[in-house]
Amino acid sequence: MLISCTFPGCKVKCLSPGGLKQHCNSAHRDITQEPEEADGEDTGFSYERHPYLTALPVDSHGHILPLFAPPAQPPSPPPLPHTKEAWSPFGNHVKFDFAYLHFVRLQSSEAEINLALDMWKAQVLAAGGDPDSIPWQRTRHVYDAIDALDDINVRWTTLDIEYRGPHPPTPPAWMNQKYQVVLWDIRQLFHRQMAMKDWDKIFNKVPYQQFSSQRKRVCSNLMSADWAWVQADKILEDANMHGSMFVPFVCGSDKTTVSVATGHQEYHPVYASLGNLTNIARLAPVAFLAIPKTSKSQAKKPAYQTFVRQLYHALLSAVFDPLRLFMTTPDLVRCPDRHLRRVIYGLGPYIADYPEQVWLSCIVSGWCAKCMNQPDCLDSDENRPRTKLKTNLVINAFDPGIVWDDFGSRSDVVPFTSGFPCADIHELLSCDLLHQVIKGTFKDHLVEWISDYIMASNAPNEALEILKDIDCISAIPAYQGLRRFPDGRNFTQWTGDDSKALMKVYVAAIAGYVPEDMLRAVATFMDFCYLARQNSHTPDDLHNMELALDRFHCARQSFIIVGVRESISLPRQHSLLHYIPSIRLFGSPNGVCSSITESKHIQAVKETWQRSSRFNALDQMLQSITCLDKLKMMHSRLKTRHMMVGSTYSYQASVMGGELPWEEEAEIDDNELGENDDLGPAAGPRTMSSVHLASKPAEGYPRYAAGLGEHIKQPQLHNAIRRYLWGVQHGDNEQPTNVQACPPFASPISVFHSAIARFYVPSDVCGAGGMHSERIRSHPFWREEHARHDTVFVVTGDEPSMLGLTVARVLLFFSFKFHDVMHECALVHWFRRVSEQCDHSTGMWIVQPEFNLHNQRTLEVVHVDSITRGCHLLSIYGSRALPEDFTYHYALTSFPAYYVNSYIDNHTHEIHALNVEDE
Repeated sequence: MLISCTFPGCKVKCLSPGGLKQHCNSAHRDITQEPEEADGEDTGFSYERHPYLTALPVDSHGHILPLFAPPAQPPSPPPLPHTKEAWSPFGNHVKFDFAYLHFVRLQSSEAEINLALDMWKAQVLAAGGDPDSIPWQRTRHVYDAIDALDDINVRWTTLDIEYRGPHPPTPPAWMNQKYQVVLWDIRQLFHRQMAMKDWDKIFNKVPYQQFSSQRKRVCSNLMSADWAWVQADKILEDANMHGSMFVPFVCGSDKTTVSVATGHQEYHPVYASLGNLTNIARLAPVAFLAIPKTSKSQAKKPAYQTFVRQLYHALLSAVFDPLRLFMTTPDLVRCPDRHLRRVIYGLGPYIADYPEQVWLSCIVSGWCAKCMNQPDCLDSDENRPRTKLKTNLVINAFDPGIVWDDFGSRSDVVPFTSGFPCADIHELLSCDLLHQVIKGTFKDHLVEWISDYIMASNAPNEALEILKDIDCISAIPAYQGLRRFPDGRNFTQWTGDDSKALMKVYVAAIAGYVPEDMLRAVATFMDFCYLARQNSHTPDDLHNMELALDRFHCARQSFIIVGVRESISLPRQHSLLHYIPSIRLFGSPNGVCSSITESKHIQAVKETWQRSSRFNALDQMLQSITCLDKLKMMHSRLKTRHMMVGSTYSYQASVMGGELPWEEEAEIDDNELGENDDLGPAAGPRTMSSVHLASKPAEGYPRYAAGLGEHIKQPQLHNAIRRYLWGVQHGDNEQPTNVQACPPFASPISVFHSAIARFYVPSDVCGAGGMHSERIRSHPFWREEHARHDTVFVVTGDEPSMLGLTVARVLLFFSFKFHDVMHECALVHWFRRVSEQCDHSTGMWIVQPEFNLHNQRTLEVVHVDSITRGCHLLSIYGSRALPEDFTYHYALTSFPAYYVNSYIDNHTHEIHALNVEDE
């Protein structure tokens, strides 16, 4: 029987009272208040919501309900939890888990499910039972049970569109073909999404403006930015709309290839989601567009090129057409809080990479979809916005050739948005962190240009050795989540995740190989990128982004000076100029980035294609998408009702034993994970930072300080503990020179190989509450290979950012009792800053190992409460190539100086002093 933690908001369950006590001591002990709270300042946000578009609840006739009235005609209550009806159509936990395991988690094929059912029958037979008593005999029976779920009554439908223009005497085949779009009724889909009770806490009903305690505007979600507020004002031009609810929807589309080997099979999915949701929940597939094919000769003809673009926009228009009427007339919809409201839809930000943006905005490739700057000087100061009104005026006033050459627009195609109210595709195209920043400016531009420079400025063999050294990243110390390629990889093969991993270490890898201005170009671009990737933005953040971008534009001229580039006028790099206005319009780019659609490609397209027969696969893929959605929705509903706690066996045993299943969902305590787990997103509400030792002490160590010091080859340990205890008793008073004046120490010691840090990191990969956990290691024989002693940030002052932190390497985690008080400590080796400012070229701080007058490492014992989190150091090894047999295990002891890696994650970048200070 699991024991629930009683701490508010905590869902951890432990196996024993001792485990519960250990969990509470480590996870919920008192921790020092944040500085702002200690100073008596108000750290909370304030909100101003739209005063008239207020999302008032109504009855089934659309009449506004009195204040605090219950929902009108609420849905019938669900069956009681833990009953057979609650598990319908599966009947019990075992059947549902079997279907969920094979269809969602393992994505088993029909043959694999048949094999599992056969093994189940064999086990029943061996136990003396009837093999025909198992729930399903064949995979088809499992599929029938999934199909019986009625969560989704939205069906995929097919629309046929064909060419209706003039036909020549012998028309090409494409003129006589029918083109299909397979789609869900998007209005019904949104009705279903808005009725999901689970989304109540992440569903913003009203446009709002968020302000910090200093009254500075904060932009985060779509509904917190300017565009939603302005759209609400436009809706209210009709006085009958007062009290309605604005529901913008976020869209995205991107052609994807599932297999090159079997004929270059492509699909063109369209995604959409409610814009009222926070940035942690977005997008579902709503359509698959036709991809016309023809001969190479036909593909070059203007008539065909015009047709395929017209077809593209006609298909998109058909996808969103069910919502068109309700962009001006209220739609009565059930919301997550169970109330009915009058909804006005609006076409919101559209997520697309540059080639897709060219098609969406009907511009000429090489031009910008958001402004009318000339393609040979995209980054000029003119920056004239491109709008629907301007484009229509140009098309009506000039010949098509002039429209094409001088304005970069096509006059033979009309964007699908022209048929929807208040929709301007040039405004709605969102920032695209993945393709514009990560894959575009970083990988395809900067990395490629630096490779070109190295090849041009060095002898061929030497250049290849340098590129190999950069590519292998062999001197980088270990860190949680850091990807490593000891054999190197061709940069052209790097995926988006590979590029993100390379960004973490690239500045240090090229230092010493490229000119200072070139290095500074990469560093200032990285600052812009990490600022853009924050989950929320204040005016100060936007100002710092502007400074970083200005410095990047200045430093990138070095590529022209050395002859790598003749000029720099590239659409994806130019798009960085539109990020700051776009953040003000739509909120932080993390919520409207094509990495979201790319991740959906894997689930909705590539994985469903892999499990199909590969022949006429789309129908099978659509069925898989529907079944996956049904099972995931049921899993979410069961989880909300606390019917997915524990394992399948423990739940079934509890029910059969007559016990009520636990009221709270059991979550795995970080302490109960193995030492090999790196942790990651942490569940639970936002709390202050904390560090605690692992749950189990390591075995095989001497129990007393003198022997332990000898064992770990740190004979100063005993004296260091005594000086630590003197500091505990006397505070900041100066330490005595004679250690004999410090308290004597003879308590037994427990050694630990790791500690766990939990902290708030909303801009990185985190739990729904914004929390992240990481394991900090101090292990003498990590993975049975080499010692691993991680570096950490220790609070040593009151100054902001790095000036109040000191880097230290943890040589030992240990605990002991002294005067009946438990002390969780770390023996650390200090690294000192070489300057009170970060390095001008790289934007990173430089530290050196600290030694005393006898050339011994400067060691000290600190309480783990003074550690904020782990940090990552990058070896400064200059322009000399490393030995072939050098490994990262020796990186923290082999170099005289290190960069403090501010690019290892967004949280570390935020706690560093900003590298884009005013000059």
